[in-house]
Amino acid sequence: MRIAVVDYKIVPTNPIGGCHLRMLRGLCQEHDFTIFAIEFENPCPERIRWIRIPAPRRPQALLFVVFHLLASLFVARERVVRRTRFDLVQKVESNLGFGDVAYAQFCHRAYLKNHWRQTRAPGLRGRLRWLDHTLHALLEPWVYRRVRTIVVASRGLARELAAEYPATGGKIRVIPNPVDLDRMRPPEDFEREAWRRRLGIGPADRALAFVALGHFERKGLPILLDAIARLDGPRPKLVVVGGTADLVDAYRARARHLGLEETVVFAGAQRDVRPYLWAVDAFALPSSYEVFPLVALEAAAAGLPLIVTPLYGVEEFVRSGEHGLVVGRSPDGVAAGLAEFMALSPEARHAMGDRARRDVAQYATGNFVAAWRAFYADWRGGHVA
Repeated sequence: MRIAVVDYKIVPTNPIGGCHLRMLRGLCQEHDFTIFAIEFENPCPERIRWIRIPAPRRPQALLFVVFHLLASLFVARERVVRRTRFDLVQKVESNLGFGDVAYAQFCHRAYLKNHWRQTRAPGLRGRLRWLDHTLHALLEPWVYRRVRTIVVASRGLARELAAEYPATGGKIRVIPNPVDLDRMRPPEDFEREAWRRRLGIGPADRALAFVALGHFERKGLPILLDAIARLDGPRPKLVVVGGTADLVDAYRARARHLGLEETVVFAGAQRDVRPYLWAVDAFALPSSYEVFPLVALEAAAAGLPLIVTPLYGVEEFVRSGEHGLVVGRSPDGVAAGLAEFMALSPEARHAMGDRARRDVAQYATGNFVAAWRAFYADWRGGHVA
């Protein structure tokens, strides 16, 4: 089939773009793909054609508007000027006004309705983010009525979209995100103690990793910092990976205000987060809203116990006490979970991490590619709504 994929950034560091990248790598020999994107790390240039969309990368609200307009024009030009007939046009959420398949990993209307007040960022950053979510939410009902199929990453998002937009009933398909199990396994020659020393983690310390590209408020970093500050007993070290320079500066000041300047290490944005996961003892994500937190499952594949709130995707995998701890999303709830984690013996922590690594295997990349292969086969056979 000839398939057009329309996405902002199809690169490994972008959550949904990284999923598209793995699908393309697995299926590029079976279909003819044309990519419409701002950035694309082409895994097979001889098979995959890239049409670059010259849209600005920031702020997100401006990116949404400009990309929406330019991507529509570039796809139309391919159809009219080059007379390319696409069997399927696949886009991300409501980032394009037309298309056959929407690949969704967020419900913006539900997030604004249920979570925005508790997680909004301060200042101009927060206002721009609200505008971006609002623009997406305004187009969601129109886009989801028009597409034939919506592919989502978790059963939780499937339930949420069906509740918010009854017209989506019967056209949602769940394909869980992929985890590269081999890539996440620590190599035998990894110098863990050297990395821990570099991060200021002592031999007797227990350390957590918090990893997010941005959106620290929604991901729960403020709650995590407050929870650590409330602990009466031993405190874990916290390694924060991700965030722009201004965001990191703001949270470094917040940690200092809480008396955590010796407890929290800000590593900033990193292309490869694996060494930071391999160097710590658990992964923490007290987020308010996730559709399928891939980084949590990557942490599980790295052999880490998870300290998480009940989230879509996570709820389908994590059993509290077996793969880690499911905690309440409040400073007190997270603090109670951290205290419980700190009281665990090394053997109990390692057993949790081993079970997490074993059971996350259901999300292997091969299963993800096979699910997309089956989806495209059903589409070609006329078996998709």
